[in-house]
Formats: sequence, structure tokens, C-alpha cells
Amino acid sequence: MAAPSHVKNIFLLQLAILLIATSGPLGRMIAMPATVVIFWRAALASVIFMVLLKLQRQQLWIENKKDRYLILSGGVLIALHWVTYFISLQLSSVAIGMLSLFTYPVITAVLEPLLLKTRFQATHLLLGGLTLLGIYFLVPEFDIANGEVQAIAWGVFSATIYALRNILMKRQVSRYSGTIIMYHHMLAVSVVLLPFLFWEGTGDIETAWPYIALLAVITTVLGHTLLLRSFRHFSITTASIMSCVQPVYGIIMGIIFLKEYPGWSTYLGGAIILLAVLVESLRAQGGKADAQ
Repeated sequence: MAAPSHVKNIFLLQLAILLIATSGPLGRMIAMPATVVIFWRAALASVIFMVLLKLQRQQLWIENKKDRYLILSGGVLIALHWVTYFISLQLSSVAIGMLSLFTYPVITAVLEPLLLKTRFQATHLLLGGLTLLGIYFLVPEFDIANGEVQAIAWGVFSATIYALRNILMKRQVSRYSGTIIMYHHMLAVSVVLLPFLFWEGTGDIETAWPYIALLAVITTVLGHTLLLRSFRHFSITTASIMSCVQPVYGIIMGIIFLKEYPGWSTYLGGAIILLAVLVESLRAQGGKADAQ
């Protein structure tokens, strides 16, 4: 029988994944330009992270300039990742947006050897092909004018940016707390997207404010803080395997709150993509176990 503490840690990790999955339905509920939505999300989240750092009596600024600029650069990538992900959500559905984004683990496996000069594994090509097969079933027809095709393209592009950000942050995650990294990321996102308020206006902020507040507090602060906390009890690989249910949570919330019912081809394509992600995660965990 599993120890009560282990069951508690599994519950908290699943809660974190559930909270992060709210980005899908919330992104669909906010009828504002993606750049404006993400600016308000990051601005509010940065204030909350600043308060948390103050309460924890941590410094607000990373002293090492090289690390500081690198982490801020990661924040710029997060801005691009979030904006393109929300564009994908706005063009299609929660299911299409989240499943397209969840190609990032396999994209990471393909990009990491190229960027970090590590050993390339032929299996990654097979998993990449499996992911492309899943995307094929998501696409209704290969017409660039089709909204769902555009959504999938934006989603996969967002996944690629997210993979690049994770590779860039690989060493910094072990040096600094998740709170200080997220605080710098949110500052960078806010600064990068601030000009869009002048170009596109503040949007219907009075109506959208409750959803943006939920996005900042529940998805960004609570979700990501709980996820980072789980790394104390689970390996990142194990957490990645468990996070395979994130699109499932998002799709269920899309059905409940938005009445979005995916077609059979979306279920099939999503299952293939999640299978590729699960296989890669299990392989990574197995390789880690062999190395110990």
C-alpha cells in the first residue's frame, strides 16, 4: 500500500496539471487579442510572484548578469509561446489547441541533440513521425484557409517555441527557485507585450477581467507553483508522464463549460500524439534508471 505522503504528492501533482489545463477553456472564453490577454495575465502574475518573493524574503533580482539575461530571454520565448498558443485556441477549440501544443515533448527530443550536441537517437525520428501522423488526423483538410489548419500550425509553432525555452532553461532550473524564474519570465512577457496595448488597445478588460484574473492566479501562479513543488518528490520525467492527462482535462472542461465536442478524428489524432509523448517519457525514465 502506498504511503499517505506519496498519495498526497500524487494528488497535488494531478491538481497542478488540472489547474494548468484551465488555460485551454479560459483562453477560449476571453474575446480579446491574444497579445493583450497575455500582457494582462503576465502583469498580474508578476505582481503576485513579487509578493511571494517578498514573503519568502528572497531577492527580486538575479545578481549574475549572464543568468539574468538568459532567464529574461526565456521569458521572451514564453511570451511568443503563450501568444501563439492562444491564437491557436481562438481559431479552433480547446481540443485542437491543447493537442497541437502537446507535441512539444517529442519536438524537444528531436531538437535537444541538435542544440546541445548530445547523442541523437533514431527512435526520436520514429516518434516524430508518429506525432505527424497524429497531426494528420487532427487536420480536417489541407487548406491553409481552414481555421483548424491554421490553429494546428500555430499550436505546433507554439510547441516548438516552448521546447526551445525548456532547452534554454535546462541549467537555470537547478540553480534558481521556480518562483524567481517565473517572476523574471513574467516581467519579460509584460515588457515585450506592453507596446501592443497602444496598437490594439486594452481590450474589453472590464468584461474579461474575471477570466484574466483566473488565468493569472489559478493557471499561472497556483498551477505552476504546485508543479514546481512536485519536482521535490518526482523526477521531471515522471511528472511529464503524469502530465499526459493535461489535454484530457482540458477537453473535459471544454465539453462542460463551452459545449465543445471533438469529432472522432480529433480523438484518434490526440490518442496517437499522447501515445508518442508517453513512449518518449517512459524511454527517458528507463534511460535514467539504467544510468543510476
